[in-house]
Amino acid sequence: MTQPDMNQLMQQAQQMQAQLQEAQREIAASTVKGEAGNGLVTISIAGTGEVTDMEIDPKIVDPEDIDTLKDLLLGAFKDANQKLQTLAEEKMGPLSQGMSGLGF
Repeated sequence: MTQPDMNQLMQQAQQMQAQLQEAQREIAASTVKGEAGNGLVTISIAGTGEVTDMEIDPKIVDPEDIDTLKDLLLGAFKDANQKLQTLAEEKMGPLSQGMSGLGF
């Protein structure tokens, strides 16, 4: 069995690292929007995880029913967070598979 060319392996590892860094930059520059209540509450989250915006339809603001508003806010946050995770998996998934092919 022949030994792999170390220079070639190093070059592949460097390419993978550059692709990984580019994917991380793309994720950080992205924004996802989560929603709840059929869009009555929306939350925007940057790829860094920072909440950047929140919209609440005035018709759901009922001082007698704060619990529903809290549930909708949590639902929108969870939806946005899930979308951010999905984005990260889409960007990073192929790279992590490539790293395992290199023996990492």
